[in-house]
Amino acid sequence: MSEQLTQAETEFTEEQRVEWIRTQFQKANEYLATKGILPDNVAVSESRYLPPLVALWKLNTKAREAFWVISGDLPTDHMAYSGAADAREAMRSFSLRWQLKAEQIVNAGITDKTQQDFADLLVARAQGLYELFDNEQLWQPAE
Repeated sequence: MSEQLTQAETEFTEEQRVEWIRTQFQKANEYLATKGILPDNVAVSESRYLPPLVALWKLNTKAREAFWVISGDLPTDHMAYSGAADAREAMRSFSLRWQLKAEQIVNAGITDKTQQDFADLLVARAQGLYELFDNEQLWQPAE
């Protein structure tokens, strides 16, 4: 996945990168709104973007709560900010959660192709997220 990332990032113009980030930010906000959570602002310094694969947002709410929200070329999901110390740990946590969710789907007895496809997608994206989490180069401080 890291080779994919390097190639994908180099194919993006700065304008496309900015547009992709803006779109993912809107997607994350809309997703939280569907869960009854009203976002107020984003903690930009704690959020991470790897266009066109994944965006990981720390979103603060009007109710003074905070959430990690993940979006991109994967299912949009969220968890309490307290569930991970930083963006890197949040990425690992989403990876583990998705692996467990896929296992639950399989163990419950898959009854149709849609469920199988979703479980397969969760496993594939969880593996990709873990590769990103494990890639030291992605997590080096900016110089």
